Amino acid sequence: MHIKTLTVSALNNYVKKILDSDFILSNISVKGELSNFKHHSSGHLYFSLKDDYSKINCIMFRSQASQLKFMPENGMKVVLKGRISVYEKDGTYQMYCTDMVQEGLGELYLKFQQLKDMLEREGLFDLDHKRPIPKYPRRIGVITSPTGAAVRDIINVASRRNKGVDILLYPALVQGENSSEDLIRGINALNKCEDIDVIILARGGGSIEELWSFNDEKLAYAVYNSKKPVITGVGHETDFTIVDFVSDRRAPTPSAAAELAVPNTAETLLNINGYKKLLISSLSRLIQDEKSKINFLYKSLQVNSPQNYVINQYNYIDKLNNTLYHNTKLKLSINKEYLSKLYEILQSKNPLNILNRGYAVIEDLDENVISEVERLKQQEQVKVILKDGNIRLKISEIDAKSGK
Repeated sequence: MHIKTLTVSALNNYVKKILDSDFILSNISVKGELSNFKHHSSGHLYFSLKDDYSKINCIMFRSQASQLKFMPENGMKVVLKGRISVYEKDGTYQMYCTDMVQEGLGELYLKFQQLKDMLEREGLFDLDHKRPIPKYPRRIGVITSPTGAAVRDIINVASRRNKGVDILLYPALVQGENSSEDLIRGINALNKCEDIDVIILARGGGSIEELWSFNDEKLAYAVYNSKKPVITGVGHETDFTIVDFVSDRRAPTPSAAAELAVPNTAETLLNINGYKKLLISSLSRLIQDEKSKINFLYKSLQVNSPQNYVINQYNYIDKLNNTLYHNTKLKLSINKEYLSKLYEILQSKNPLNILNRGYAVIEDLDENVISEVERLKQQEQVKVILKDGNIRLKISEIDAKSGK
């Protein structure tokens, strides 16, 4: 079988791929002692991790190094979490660290990380499940030690921000044996109070051992299943517990938790006054705009007023009436003159006018004019129309032109 000859770069790249694909080496925890520690100006940390027999070069990039809660030093025993890979340029393998804890805290930290990973996979940290914090709660339930500084801080902050908000304290153990169960009982008890709007789960700062009660799996589920929204204020700003990830809102301190839960009366009044001024300004602009629109419409109505239109139409009708009158008068005058001429012609040709000159008109009894002797011979009686009246004559003799 022919074996391909590799370049050095190809060899280092091949080894890197093997290490990167290894399940254990890609997510591993290693404990040992720090040596050759160097905090570079870039923010990256370069160091070695060693024990009595071996050592491995390590690097922690700035983004992870900035999350550390302590400054590493040579000789410090720590537990590192990260992956093993090859730096191809030098052909050396090294550990790329994502987290670092002091070895005395190593076991607790591993338990914390394992539980956190498991609950995250189960969806307890999902943002979709986070309940909104009421803006104006009337009563707040607080679960903490009745003698610790946390409860005093919460009461002081709450009373300073809003004296109208009531606080109901559920006294609970916040560290030591059975403290997690006590916190769970507090959550269940406050969930049964109908007038509780939000729950604050709090305690002051402490070591990881002192805060361990808040890393309990059952307590995490109790917070997750709470019907009331839960705000956690556990430890200091750099302290994170499991319930911080499960809760609806995480505050860095108990005092900050009170600030998140209790609205500031002064700020609320300031906001109300701001909204009032904005509302008045908006209404004024709106009213002014509407007035401008009304004025514009009024002017438009004046220009296009139906009353003006009617008046103009009256004037137009008067003009038409005058025109019609003059045209009619003119037409009548012309027709009257024409009729007069016709009358004169008619009078000149009217056969009745002949009667005035001594003539007469002969008609039969059916008022048909008789102008011929032959038709007269057929009548026994005739009607003679004279100038001043009519007479009937009985025909006894006809003298025709022939003289008969």
